[in-house]
This record gives sequence, C-alpha cells and structure tokens, in this order.
Amino acid sequence: MDKEVKELDLLIVGGGPAGLTAAIYASRAKINMVLLENQLLGGQVRNSYTIENYPGFKEISGGELADIISDQAKALGATIQNFSNITSVKLSDNEKIIETKKVIYKPKAVIIASGATPKKLPITNEEKYSSRGIHYCAVCDGAMYEGSIVGVVGGGNSALEEAIFLTKFASKVIMIRRYDYFKGEKAMIDEVMDNPKIEIMYNWDLVNVEGEDFVNKAIIKNTKTEEQKEIELSAVFGYIGTEPKTELFKEYISLSPQGYIITDESMQTNIKGVYGAGDIREKLFRQITTAVSDGTIAALAAEKYLTEKNKDKL
Repeated sequence: MDKEVKELDLLIVGGGPAGLTAAIYASRAKINMVLLENQLLGGQVRNSYTIENYPGFKEISGGELADIISDQAKALGATIQNFSNITSVKLSDNEKIIETKKVIYKPKAVIIASGATPKKLPITNEEKYSSRGIHYCAVCDGAMYEGSIVGVVGGGNSALEEAIFLTKFASKVIMIRRYDYFKGEKAMIDEVMDNPKIEIMYNWDLVNVEGEDFVNKAIIKNTKTEEQKEIELSAVFGYIGTEPKTELFKEYISLSPQGYIITDESMQTNIKGVYGAGDIREKLFRQITTAVSDGTIAALAAEKYLTEKNKDKL
C-alpha cells in the first residue's frame, strides 16, 4: 500500500511547550504546518504536579498547563497528529523528508522539539525492577505507594519537586543525594528541608535495589567514607537528569557530546531550514519558560526562512 505524500511549509516534531508554542506562532502566521507527537501533548510538563514559576499563573498543575497551551494551538488552526511515530528521516539543505507509518511528509522547514527523557538509574537491577519499584514519574506512579517508604535520587528541581509530591502518599520520603548540597531553587530546597516526612541523606549514592517481585530495599554507599549499607523502602524514583531524543536525527544534525542539538541564537541547526527548540537543544537552562522562548524564536526564524525561500522562486 503506497503511503500518502504531503508537501507542506513546516513540520514540527514534538508536542511539548516548545513545539506547541511554535505551532501557535506558525498558525497565526498562516503557515501550512503539521505538528507530530507520538504521545500525549504537553511533554514532560504533564509530569509536574504543581507549577509555580510559569508567568500568569500563581499555581497550576502540569496537566492543566499542557491542556491550555495545546487547546490554544488547536483553536488557532494548528494541525496536530497525536500518537504519530516517525519511522525515518532525511534532512539536507535542499530536501527534508520525514516519514511515519502512513504518511511521507516533505516540508520546506522543520522544527525539532521532541524533548528529552529521564536518564535511567545506573544500577544493575534497573531493568529487572522497572515499574516494580523503579520509577521516573511521581505523578504517574506515586499513588501506588500509599503509606510506604520511598526514595528519591537526585539533587535538582525535579527531584525536590517530586519528593514534596510523594509526601502526599508515602509515610516517609528518603532523598538519596550523592553530594552535600542541592542544585535547585532556594524556595524549593527550604520546603524540602522543612517537611517532616522527608529525610535527606547527604553524601550517599544509590548502588542497587533488591527485592522479590518488587523492590523492598536499596543498597547505598557513602561517597566520602565508602561505607555501604541497606535501607528498607518500597520504591526509588530517579531524577538524575535527562537524555535528548535525538536518535532519529543524529545522522544529519550536529550534536553536543551529550547528544543535544547545537543551534545558533535563531535556533538554526547546521542544516538550512531545520531548527531545534526546547529540552532537546544544547543550552544552560531547561525550564518551561525557556522551552516556550525557543519555540517562539524557532517559529519566527522558520517564517523568515520560508518567506525568503518563496521570494527566490519569484
């Protein structure tokens, strides 16, 4: 069965804040565009229980914010294809081809905003206990551990935020922190330190987890004394950073040593008409606000590129 071929001005890959913002700007500019997302719209924002640092909202859940942004994009006329998996990619200055199971897209410009995924915990039994005591989303899986002791590994805002959220269910939350400090916002650190249900274990690192069908203990090691011991808990939630979803594009796009897309200030990659935006991009800070900024710039740059490209044909 032959696939449908669609020629269009702009294809946006990814439906998180960066991709959806790009879709909003592209739709307002009346650009013939399609946004592809292989999961629910919203990206990692949906995993945030409470957001307090997004302008315009004193407090809002990640799911609510994701719905508001996606509804705005749709209302402006953005064409969005949910649960659409890309099977192959070919990118060059002169030709861009992105293929899904049913459609071959031939856009003039592409914005890559497919985001990042949580890094897996580097322990031997990670795969064995995945979803059976090893988790990466407290909003998704925290309710499973009502009245239990759980651990959180990490030291940034995500780890702090999820530890606070887990206190809604767990009888105790143990933060396993390999250093003697956190890297998150001061207000969030203070909230964690003031919470009586959270115990902080500074200078300890997770070595492994054990159990029968499910996790029932963690093996941890002191990063200063090398002491090793076991602690009883029912789950470990990992927040040790993210990995960019660049596998499909690495053959064509210049990446940093960590695998993030390298762009200039206009979000332009090494290929003309291809832009990177959001958590997938090499940058200092990865926040919802910076993702929205990236999406804005990428869409405006793509609009300028398309205008100039059309002028060349006249």
